[in-house]
Amino acid sequence: MEQQIINIPHHEWHIGAPNNAWISALEAGKVLHFPQLPFEFEAQERAFLAPEVRDPKVRNISLDAAGKLKGAALDEAQQARLAAMIGRFRQQATTLITGLLPAYASALRTAPTSYRPSRVETRTQSWRADDRRLHVDAFPSRPNYGERILRVFANVNPQDQPRVWRVGEPFDMVAQHFMPRFKHYSRFQAQMLKALHVTKSLRSEYDHMMLQLHDAMKKDMDYQQDAQQVTMPFAPGSVWVCFSDQTSHAVMSGQYMMEQTFHLPPEAQYDPGASPLAILTRLSGRKLV
Repeated sequence: MEQQIINIPHHEWHIGAPNNAWISALEAGKVLHFPQLPFEFEAQERAFLAPEVRDPKVRNISLDAAGKLKGAALDEAQQARLAAMIGRFRQQATTLITGLLPAYASALRTAPTSYRPSRVETRTQSWRADDRRLHVDAFPSRPNYGERILRVFANVNPQDQPRVWRVGEPFDMVAQHFMPRFKHYSRFQAQMLKALHVTKSLRSEYDHMMLQLHDAMKKDMDYQQDAQQVTMPFAPGSVWVCFSDQTSHAVMSGQYMMEQTFHLPPEAQYDPGASPLAILTRLSGRKLV
């Protein structure tokens, strides 16, 4: 299998000039790894390095675009400090992406920023929700019509514990493997799901395929074991970037991570033909959105 993780010896959040090789690798579904790009905590923020800061009723703590913090079990003053910390990470992640991918800047849509203080290994989840299984990201209730999911991750663990991922095969190989198993798309069913408010908008055939792919990957335990893959321990003080709707990945272990999601129209890519929408369109031979 070709190299899926690209190590980049860059030490600052600001990237002075775009690098075409990095851009091509990212848009091909590879992971860009910055092994020495730490997110720096202020002294008072180290108190947030405890799982108890998260409300046990939610999975992660998040900061929305309006600056509203959700999911923290803290008093008002502490919440304000935590929101400032997460907001600072958002600014740094945005600086990284706009420097790395300047042509994206005008088209990017910023999603909520998350802080994940809980240990991955102790989660109890259904097979469909278990991110310890190789998958590509797709969401049942939120059709996106091919919009990209670009994510920046930072391991902020204070105890020298890595965030361990498995990274699998290129997207076109995964799609070709599982497409024969896909169920037929029904527009009538998609309309019913929208009418019943199961989905926020009409599910396209592209979204149907991506959900089928997500579920088929996670359900197939032989594939989970036998697929070409590498195990990557992302050390504390490192950052990694990928399109999580394209990169086959599984999160095996770790605790304390920051994450920023951006959304991007596929036509705004440097190479729109590298997107999952373009790949699935070519493989199926028909328009999917």
